This record gives sequence, structure tokens and C-alpha cells, in this order.
Amino acid sequence: VQLQASGGGLVQAGGSLRLSCSGFGRTFSSAVMGWFRQAPGKEREFVAASTGSGRIPYYGDSVKGRFTISRDNAKNTVNLQMNRLNFEDTAVYYCAADVTQHDYVFRQTGAYEIWGQGTQVTVSS
Repeated sequence: VQLQASGGGLVQAGGSLRLSCSGFGRTFSSAVMGWFRQAPGKEREFVAASTGSGRIPYYGDSVKGRFTISRDNAKNTVNLQMNRLNFEDTAVYYCAADVTQHDYVFRQTGAYEIWGQGTQVTVSS
């Protein structure tokens, strides 16, 4: 049971990146899927999450209006479209799954049981 995140890279400030995370099987569509990020020397931070149905997205305050989370349950994927990136968005981004929830989103890392390996996003100023 694992998640694979991809799509990170180096981008100039103001640019865009799209992260993808492929999931773990038949329970994917019933899990809350989240994205977190961790910058050097900082705690892991909630970025966005999608309920199992994908109808309701949740965002951290620092990315609201710039990032969009989406999921395709038929393909077991969850994506994070990141626009208007700035230097403060530089971090390792992780996707995670809360398999105990379908429609309730927790923003704490401890609520998520399954984690991907992380993908680096670097925004140059």
C-alpha cells in the first residue's frame, strides 16, 4: 500500500506546476486525499485535501485562491495544480491518504495513515 507523487521541479516565481499522486487500490475512492508540504527547518504543513467524492476541496490559508486540488477516482489519482507560485511555496510536497474518513477532512498530519515519498518544488525568485 503506497502512494507515488510526481511533478515537482524548479519554476520561476509567478509560474505554475502540477503535482500528481497515484494511489493504492480499491479503497482510494473512499479515502480523503491530502497534500502537505515541508520546507527546511519547518513543520509539515497542510496544503489541500479532497473528500472521497471529490466534491468538497479544502485549502490551507497560504495557498487558497492559487492552488486547486482535484481527483480522478477511476484512475486512483489526485492532482494539485499550483499557480502564481512564490518563493515561500518552496518545499517537499507529500500526498497522503486518510483511509478512515470519506467526507471529513483533518488538517493534522497524524490523521493520515498512508504517505507518498515526496516531490521537491523549488521556486526561484
